[in-house]
Amino acid sequence: MPDPLQELTAAGVSVWLDDLSRPLLTSGTLNRLVTDSHVVGITSNPTIFANAIRGSTDPLVSAELGDRLRATSSASQRSHIAASR
Repeated sequence: MPDPLQELTAAGVSVWLDDLSRPLLTSGTLNRLVTDSHVVGITSNPTIFANAIRGSTDPLVSAELGDRLRATSSASQRSHIAASR
């Protein structure tokens, strides 16, 4: 049976996923995709990713990443405001 992703890889195409989720990481699925399905990268829309972190009910995500994201966002907004003056 032909493997379309192998064919794309052989043709020089880099296969990326446009999906990042905790289950993808923790279940081993991402590892299998990289190992068995020629996936070489992963991306996510930064706004969607940031909103997922901000809206998370997971204490680890909310406490660590959420605080860092809020601090980074605030600093970025301050820089943008200062640069526009």
